[in-house]
Amino acid sequence: MEYFKSGLKTVLGSQDPDQQPSGAETVERLVERVQSSTLLDDRRDACRALKALSRKYRVEVGAQGMDALRFILETDKADCEIIGYALDTLCNVMSPNLFDEEENSEEQQALLHVGEQFTEMFLKRQENVTLILSFLEEYDFKVRWPALKLLAVLLTNRLRDIQEIILVSPMGVSKLMDLLGDSREVIRNDTLLLLIQLTKSNANIQKIVAFENAFDRLFDVIVEEGCADGGIVVEDCFLLMLNLLKNNSSNQNFFKEGSYIQKLCPMFALPPEGSDETCWGPQKVAILLCVLQVVRCLVSPANPGQVTTSCQKSLYSSGIFQALSSILMASGVPVNFLTEAICTLSEVIRGNQHNQQHFANVMAPINPPREAIIILLMSMVNEKQSFILRCSVLYCFQCYLFKNEVGQAQVVQTLLSPSYE
Repeated sequence: MEYFKSGLKTVLGSQDPDQQPSGAETVERLVERVQSSTLLDDRRDACRALKALSRKYRVEVGAQGMDALRFILETDKADCEIIGYALDTLCNVMSPNLFDEEENSEEQQALLHVGEQFTEMFLKRQENVTLILSFLEEYDFKVRWPALKLLAVLLTNRLRDIQEIILVSPMGVSKLMDLLGDSREVIRNDTLLLLIQLTKSNANIQKIVAFENAFDRLFDVIVEEGCADGGIVVEDCFLLMLNLLKNNSSNQNFFKEGSYIQKLCPMFALPPEGSDETCWGPQKVAILLCVLQVVRCLVSPANPGQVTTSCQKSLYSSGIFQALSSILMASGVPVNFLTEAICTLSEVIRGNQHNQQHFANVMAPINPPREAIIILLMSMVNEKQSFILRCSVLYCFQCYLFKNEVGQAQVVQTLLSPSYE
């Protein structure tokens, strides 16, 4: 704190102890210094001080300093340090969250939406966003990371507006996609989070991101991070993948034709027989649930029929059908994952006679062997099983019988057989 005070004295000049300036007065003097000083060092010191004050005096810094900070971004691009201070200050001013310094403020309630209000002011000039995007090309961490954080804040506050601006910005999406290859993990990981936001409910952006080699880049990160045994970054990769594929038939076709379905198969490898429960840790289950969601969005009943059928075919030929069948018959699988796996397999076979027939031939690993579908039906009527698991089995049975006259007849015949117990 003493260092900060001495820094302010350097920027503002010595003050009479009995006439200390208020926060608003201090901000005003700093903004004036940013605007009027001809020396870069003076402007840099003033920007550093504004950044330090922008949490406690957010309203004052935003109201008085936004134009000055924008001026710095336009005129001092060659100096990474001052650009970093300006970006960080704008990020604080427009943050959707309350800072610790603000929590005891008498105006705390009014501060809840101040970040959104400053964002609205900032977006009155569309070129401001284009300017922020341009700083993503600067490799220096002091510039690239705050620019990325500021874009994330803008997206949080004004999602639709930022999506439209990025759509019309030259190479806007490309600049973001390039950051997935950044060797600094914090940049790459924050880019993933930003892209998850950016691709929400916008088919045009989803298509552009997909055609910017998104799937290749994501699978590279997934492999690098350890696939199903990885951490939260792998989960984020699949969440972004889900955004790109859900209700987007163009991207679904692209995913299938690019042979990306085959790259999902290793994710379903079961732990060795006899492994303890630690191999099904919460993070691994969370990742696998996301993978199942990706598979389901490829074969969703809401998709165009042609897309669903072609994806069902690829899911069989890639080995994912067989992997899901093995999961159904495996022991020690967590209930929430097993339930989702049953629902996923249900949609992989729904209305597809080839897959339905192969599902009918799946045998449970018991002695004597019995059809897996019969074992599933028995678990459905077993009240000891969880209700949600029993519902998933019912859905599987419905999907097996959907447009499957042969299967319908076989089930009836089996149920009426004297050997059925």
